[in-house]
Amino acid sequence: MITPTLLAQVGEAALLDGSAAALRLRFPDLHFTECSEDDVSPRYKPAFSVEGYDLFLITGASGHCLELTNQAESATGILIATKVDDE
Repeated sequence: MITPTLLAQVGEAALLDGSAAALRLRFPDLHFTECSEDDVSPRYKPAFSVEGYDLFLITGASGHCLELTNQAESATGILIATKVDDE
């Protein structure tokens, strides 16, 4: 299960380097993927946010594709969404 404490640790690490590759090295037991925040459906809310990134929960429970989830208890990884400048 991905706890609020773990999300905060990942968020802190993302401030140093938010790439999925860097986060995989720091948290080898978690799955990471990345995209832009505008690629995420508005029906999903970030589980955690830091400057430059929103963190969303993902699950691979179906055995096929990864899916976004709002349920921490079923999450198996984190989607790192780079925030888009609205300027």
